[in-house]
Amino acid sequence: MSLTGPSLGSGGKTVRRAIEFGRTYVVRPKGKHLATVVWLHGLGDNGSSWSQLLEKLPLPNIKWICPTAPTQPITVFGGFPSTAWFDVGDLSEDAPDDIEGLDAAALHVANLMSTEPFDIKLGIGGFSMGAATALYSATCFAAGKFSNGNTYPANLSAIVGLSGWLPCSKTLSKKIGEGEAARRAASLPILLCHGKGLPICLL
Repeated sequence: MSLTGPSLGSGGKTVRRAIEFGRTYVVRPKGKHLATVVWLHGLGDNGSSWSQLLEKLPLPNIKWICPTAPTQPITVFGGFPSTAWFDVGDLSEDAPDDIEGLDAAALHVANLMSTEPFDIKLGIGGFSMGAATALYSATCFAAGKFSNGNTYPANLSAIVGLSGWLPCSKTLSKKIGEGEAARRAASLPILLCHGKGLPICLL
């Protein structure tokens, strides 16, 4: 799947880039199919490494979809290319978010879930940058739309994030606010794990 999104160039200027997602790996359920989880790798990784690990988990009723992020220039690496769900301009709380890249990644994930049976639960999980993309997808689900205004099409049942962060955290309260978005946000289980031993926080 090919999309077009931005890249943060020198001086913070936005430059258009083509987004070509890599290969997707699927781990089929060994028992009755009750849930599908799209699992997103971290920066510089690929879907294959996670699919091999997830295949060994004693969770026979889950289908795992492990896509590979596009290979694209990463600003914080001086433009050196890496597999990444979106561009990273800076490693600070004030770093600009690659909104179009995040939207493209979240749309790709939603498209991967679009052919799943209607009667199963859908979840998104990930590690590091993959966790950030999963949390951004949760924000889109709660708001009912992507940042570009297009409708978010998936009905999510759970989010899992390992050692990640929340993109667009400064605008989250404006996106979720009150009413239907707040209700959807409150009803979505989110499991976050971070650090040595991965202590658990269930929101």
